[in-house]
Amino acid sequence: MPRKKSPSKKSVSQKSGRRIFSKEFKEEAVQMLLDGHTASSVSKRLGISNANLLYRWKAEQLAQSGPVASALEVRVRELETELRRVERERDVLKKALAIFGRNE
Repeated sequence: MPRKKSPSKKSVSQKSGRRIFSKEFKEEAVQMLLDGHTASSVSKRLGISNANLLYRWKAEQLAQSGPVASALEVRVRELETELRRVERERDVLKKALAIFGRNE
């Protein structure tokens, strides 16, 4: 008996033209997002037409992971915000040092 071809790991087309992505594909895409890649770069790289789909997949995975994952996500956002603030302060201090260093 001949073996059936398994559907693509990436997606399967339906009659309506919509694609269904496998669970593994979604997890890999979300992991790329969590690794620091932008949603637009991930969607282009993976051939996903809408970057918002990645955010929906991410929210679904966080909901399945429970409150610990959500708390970690919130903490990461807080730390990223603080990092941007500290980088701005550093840049201001560098500029001030360059300005005051000229007079010496």
